[in-house]
Amino acid sequence: MTPAGEILASEIERAGAVSFARFMEVALYHPEYGYYRRARDPFGKHGDFYTAEQLQPVFGLLMAARARQLYPNAEVVVELGAGRGEMAAAFAPSSYLPVEIGDGKLPEHWSGVLFSNEFFDALPVEVAVFRGGEFREQCVGFSGGKFVWRAGERASEATADYLARYGPPPEEGNWYEAGLAALAWIERIARSIDAGCAITVDYGYTRAEAVRFPIGTLMGYRAHVAREDVLTDPGERDITAHVNFTALEARGAELGLRRTAFRTLAQTLLDAGERDRFASMLDIDDAAEAARRRMQLKTLLVGMGETFRVLEQVKEGTDGRA
Repeated sequence: MTPAGEILASEIERAGAVSFARFMEVALYHPEYGYYRRARDPFGKHGDFYTAEQLQPVFGLLMAARARQLYPNAEVVVELGAGRGEMAAAFAPSSYLPVEIGDGKLPEHWSGVLFSNEFFDALPVEVAVFRGGEFREQCVGFSGGKFVWRAGERASEATADYLARYGPPPEEGNWYEAGLAALAWIERIARSIDAGCAITVDYGYTRAEAVRFPIGTLMGYRAHVAREDVLTDPGERDITAHVNFTALEARGAELGLRRTAFRTLAQTLLDAGERDRFASMLDIDDAAEAARRRMQLKTLLVGMGETFRVLEQVKEGTDGRA
């Protein structure tokens, strides 16, 4: 059993089944044994998955250009879930502040750009099944040497309220995820930033689109293979849940973060590069590097560009500047 698994199994044997959010928290973020805390690099060819940030410098150049369009001359750029810090160079000369879960915190009363790429999909979620006219929590137990799903009690008021506000009309037997941690982060963002913009890049759905996922969206990733089994080998594989963009947008709006755009990553990148038709990043003397950049741009626009979505939100300061 994995070290993270031993911690969870001990906790379950001592106090009973745990919420899936707790399982996911330990599996991903335990200080020593969590997937994102271990020394091994999870990104790239020899890791478990790629992100758009590995397609550098094109991704960074275009997202930085888009950030400047939304908030010119930002003195501070905060990146959530910065990983290897691959965006730092692109956002120069702004002061770049990486913030990880459990490692660092948002500045207070600041102005600038808040950027995240595949941050919200890795936050712990509560899981519930709709049965008998109510949401019932799905917990994680331990039996026969492995982790298993256990039917729990009625879902908490916070979970039920989240699903009622931001989820589709519930159907008997369907599984749902409540991104309470994601909601808490958008609240922190809205309350910390005085003026500026938040750019969220991720995969996910709106409330209207959620009906396409009757068994939920949880996935585990290992060696670039996606699996619906998310309970095996905690700490050794990534676990994700699609982002509920309706929740991020609606809660942000209540706290002064106004949506300016929600569209595909491809549409966002096209807007960012249309001013010079991508000349600033493609018209370079090094032919091999220019060819590499063209391939990166193609991958971003045709592959990831149609899968990932971008939510852009702005907050206006007292001087009316976004």
